[in-house]
Amino acid sequence: MRETSVAFEAPSPLSFEDAVARARTALAAEGFGVLTEIDVRATLKAKLGVEGEAYLILGACHPPSAHQALTLAPEVGVLLPCNVTISVEGGTTVVRAMDPEAVLGVIGRPDLADVGMRVGAALRRVVASCEKP
Repeated sequence: MRETSVAFEAPSPLSFEDAVARARTALAAEGFGVLTEIDVRATLKAKLGVEGEAYLILGACHPPSAHQALTLAPEVGVLLPCNVTISVEGGTTVVRAMDPEAVLGVIGRPDLADVGMRVGAALRRVVASCEKP
């Protein structure tokens, strides 16, 4: 798994469809619900006539953590839900999840650090689950 400034990512040996199913299962096992789903490929095709590879954004929410964060800092809402993406890039399936610790850090509230670490650990496990066949 590789970490960027805002995400955790890993190539997956799974097909796009299997990686989506694995990510959904892993999210549920970690206590997340999927609130939104955006088929980026279909949207770009419909709006711009652009052909592209498969790209899905899952807007995942961990209710207890979201509640805690919103209670501490209501402005956190603009950063929710936690996005998980599954895409095909140059023939390789790639799974990414936002790094909530880094993203929550922009608010500058040390009392949110625990939420970011806890949710980040869960999202790392989700991405890692997709690295295996």
